[in-house]
Amino acid sequence: MCGRFAQYSSRDDYFEFLGLKPDEILYDHEPIGRFNVAPGTKVLLLNERDEELHLDHVYWGYGPEWWDKQPLINARGETAASGRMFKPLWNHGRAIVPADAWYEWKRDGDKKQPYLIYHKKKEPLFFAAIGKAPYDKDHGHEGFVIVTAASSKGMVDIHDRRPLVLSSDAVREWLSAETSPERAREIAHDAALQEKYFTWHSVSRKVGNVHNQGRYLLEATGDQDK
Repeated sequence: MCGRFAQYSSRDDYFEFLGLKPDEILYDHEPIGRFNVAPGTKVLLLNERDEELHLDHVYWGYGPEWWDKQPLINARGETAASGRMFKPLWNHGRAIVPADAWYEWKRDGDKKQPYLIYHKKKEPLFFAAIGKAPYDKDHGHEGFVIVTAASSKGMVDIHDRRPLVLSSDAVREWLSAETSPERAREIAHDAALQEKYFTWHSVSRKVGNVHNQGRYLLEATGDQDK
């Protein structure tokens, strides 16, 4: 799953990597500066509305009125397109979370060791997401969830699920209202970055406290670095 991530670069960094032009969306060179993004907070979410791209602050979590538990924060990519909870969001609420890395925890004795996972080339990440559109409206706890995929090979040592990270050239099609739900399934399968694109290292357990913020949370610790 993805329960914590980092979104600290500027909008410029994310948008330039996507090949967006200045007249397509509002650019901003100031760093976002969030090194420890937690569920239940509002997150900058890239989405398409009225055939234009928008970046909105959206609640990370999804809990409709009939849901009597904590809002969900992830949706399994294998079932999201067909399940009762997420099918409407898959069909009409696809979005992207621009990010720099995410955190996972691995049990180490009676404690859990956090790891920072990021692109080997330090490239921006684009998490597939689905949620309650339109995103310029406040829907309370009906916000968005991050779509996840199964991990394999080395990454399963850290966690068995991971965010579904789309290649940059697939982002626009994923967001487009003209993209059918069936085609979106193909994108989720074919355009997701494989484990070989990522690396990771252990970080301070301070990341477990949502009040801790700062670049120091990204620093490697101990001899468990990969």
